[in-house]
Amino acid sequence: MQYRDYYEIMGVKRDAPPDEIKKAYRKLARLYHPDISKEKNAEKRFKEAGEAYEVLKDPKKRAAYDRLGANWKNGQEFHPPPNWGGGSGGGGFSPGGGADFSEFFESLFGGSGESQHPQTRKYPTRGEDRTVNLVINLEDAYHETTQTILLRSPAKNQKGHAKKEEQRLKVKIPKGIRETQRIRLSGKGDAGTLNAPPGDLYLKIAFKKNPLYRAKEKDVFLDLPIAPWELMLGTTITIPTPEGEVQIKIPENSKSGQKLRLKGRGIPGKPDGDFFVVLTLVLPPAKDDGSKALYKKMAQDFAFNPRLNFGA
Repeated sequence: MQYRDYYEIMGVKRDAPPDEIKKAYRKLARLYHPDISKEKNAEKRFKEAGEAYEVLKDPKKRAAYDRLGANWKNGQEFHPPPNWGGGSGGGGFSPGGGADFSEFFESLFGGSGESQHPQTRKYPTRGEDRTVNLVINLEDAYHETTQTILLRSPAKNQKGHAKKEEQRLKVKIPKGIRETQRIRLSGKGDAGTLNAPPGDLYLKIAFKKNPLYRAKEKDVFLDLPIAPWELMLGTTITIPTPEGEVQIKIPENSKSGQKLRLKGRGIPGKPDGDFFVVLTLVLPPAKDDGSKALYKKMAQDFAFNPRLNFGA
């Protein structure tokens, strides 16, 4: 009979507190659960972790196990000491029956100890929730629309081998949806075990990169290229928006980077977002003698120093 180092199996020190042991077990159970794990020897590792946790979570069992002393090593033949408190029905540990624990465990605690552990009694478990990204056009947020998505879900074939199942789902995109918001599809997550219900699928919204617009929460921004004379003299310009074209008035003596607000023309909501036009100055190039002469004349006529108060 081989000695089992339960602390080594759990990956904790011998003086580890109960909460650390519990955390370690949960980590191992998720990693090696035979229904979902792809790790080598997953079922064996899962059972070993369950057996170790059965002992270390119980103060009495742990104290009895610790009395073996630190000199026992994994792989060393184990011979219970005289009047050992374990064994069949000994030491106050009554066998629960039916647990697939090791011979080492049974020699200490008799059968499965005080209770059968979940590692050998499989319970119905609700499926895991899943989150996937759904990329839509920003314009789709301005009105309700429907999209068809292809969902690939993990499953098992008749031989128990992992496979991917494909399913096409029609998804309603509600008016006013914003980036990072999620749409919940009940029961479309991972399958449960032993006829337990499946988890839910969450679609996390992201907007496709748009050549004109960018969104921040409910507000939408448009960088509008504008010439110097339009900026200084003022003008009226027709601009695009996700809901169609509108005319805006550029005030005289506007500045590059200035924002013009169109109230309520952002992403719909309660209240609606706003649409901002960001004036972006674009200078004509001095590519020939004529245009260079114009720039020279401007420099003379304006006598303008843009750095007059720079750093003041």
